[in-house]
Amino acid sequence: MKKTSSYIINAPILLALAMAAFIQSSCKKDANVGSGNPVITQVRAYAASPNDSVLKAANPGNYVVLQGSHFTGVKQVYFDGVAASLNNALGSDNSLPVKVPAIPFATLNQAKLNTITVVTATGQVTYSFPVVPLATVITSMSNEDALPGETVTVYGSNFFYIDKVILPGGITVSSGIVTNDLGTTLAFTVPQGATTGGPIQVVNRYGTGTSVLLFDDFVTGVATNFDAINNYSWGLSSNPTNSSTAYPGNTGYYAVLNASSIPANDFAWYDGGRSINLNPTQWVPVADLSDNPANWALKFEIDVPAATPWVNGSIYIVNNYTWTYLAAYEPWKNSDGTTTPFVTNGWQTVVIPLSNFKTTPSGGADGSGSPLPSLTDLLGPTGNGSISIMFINAGTTVVNNFTVAIDNIRVEKY
Repeated sequence: MKKTSSYIINAPILLALAMAAFIQSSCKKDANVGSGNPVITQVRAYAASPNDSVLKAANPGNYVVLQGSHFTGVKQVYFDGVAASLNNALGSDNSLPVKVPAIPFATLNQAKLNTITVVTATGQVTYSFPVVPLATVITSMSNEDALPGETVTVYGSNFFYIDKVILPGGITVSSGIVTNDLGTTLAFTVPQGATTGGPIQVVNRYGTGTSVLLFDDFVTGVATNFDAINNYSWGLSSNPTNSSTAYPGNTGYYAVLNASSIPANDFAWYDGGRSINLNPTQWVPVADLSDNPANWALKFEIDVPAATPWVNGSIYIVNNYTWTYLAAYEPWKNSDGTTTPFVTNGWQTVVIPLSNFKTTPSGGADGSGSPLPSLTDLLGPTGNGSISIMFINAGTTVVNNFTVAIDNIRVEKY
């Protein structure tokens, strides 16, 4: 009886202990869940003091720290309705570091503009805070020597809320500007009167981006334009022409490369019509020879007609007829190993960074080895040398027909 009585007396105690253990376990499981709705009081820069100042706005890509309370167990943070990547290990109940995501301003839900929303297991809060695009960045242009009336595309970033495009000479375009949803392309028609050479500017409500590229500049860095500056020496099957019948939109004289029935593994680039060889010219000023090769580019305009698409064969570019470093231009090749017939539908600017000049590895393709380590390795101490643009067939199939026009060969800052 005593044993039975003892069991009965201890059962409630055991039950209480079990419930306490369950509650304690539950508390441990919920340790990462806040006890109330989240609150945002301010946004600070993600930096060590004294640079962790309170922010009034931020840009996509910035790291910020949300300050407030009840951030424990955060599930998601949204900037302008766009989810940000989270690392809960970096945060606390009253501090939450986060990177502002890329914002598609062109397609943004305007009701969510300039807001931060924090969602936790216990609730959510929306805080008014401006996220603004950066000033525009210009990286390239479809045709740097386009004529008035032609439509060109500028490539870059932050092409949102565009006010205007300013061409050299102060020529302004403020209407008919078309951008894509990602803010990476901008198209407009070159207006009449745009004849001065120089950088272009793209202005949005948050700032102005100025290009490194030079629009309609037929002097700076030009090795030959077959007009006022003409260092052409030999290689073509016919003299440069200025006919606008086959290649409309030309800016003067230009060269035409021709090749047909070129067998596989044919490197006879010196045969008539397959090369453009220029007399020595200044590639890069001596004062700039310590620059990174990636900061300079060889450029030219090219026109590949739809009637004769480029489907095989390569353009090689060398300095002083030396093949130690060469650049191979093969626009019909895709990065995944497939091929696509290449046409330009008019004149198009080709940009080849000098860092694309490479060695030829043993058993490998020409120009596929180590990149150019310095400008002097290619150009020597003077920065001067000839330029050869040559067509060869290093492939295994016959080149049936190759015809392209080339103009305005130059080396510029990039």
